[in-house]
Amino acid sequence: MTLASRALAQLATWPDLRQAVPSCGLGQAVRSAQGEIAHFHSDRDVDLRLTDRAIRRLAKDLKHTGAIRIVPGSQWVTLRLDAASDVDLLLTLVSVALQAQQTWPDPADRAPVGCNDQRGAGFVKVDLSGM
Repeated sequence: MTLASRALAQLATWPDLRQAVPSCGLGQAVRSAQGEIAHFHSDRDVDLRLTDRAIRRLAKDLKHTGAIRIVPGSQWVTLRLDAASDVDLLLTLVSVALQAQQTWPDPADRAPVGCNDQRGAGFVKVDLSGM
């Protein structure tokens, strides 16, 4: 079982979440009543919708981990699942995302913005075979 599949299985048991087809059309997603929360794009990469306000509030802490990529102007962060601790971080941040969506919902007139995968903002794949 991959780290992503383990995280997805755990999130599927949360009462406020349900599995869904991601709006970007790639991989699997989980959503709450307020909207999409996470897109699992591969066995390692997950886009998580934290909201602008939550990202601003947590930016310093999020930037200190190599497992998270913040994309300027995006409500989504990208997590790289390389270790069990990254799954723990994801689960914690999903809880933050749920709270952020309930506390500070997006204005009704704001157009939905796609996840980071649609922006080509995932983690860069490095080919180390030539080294």
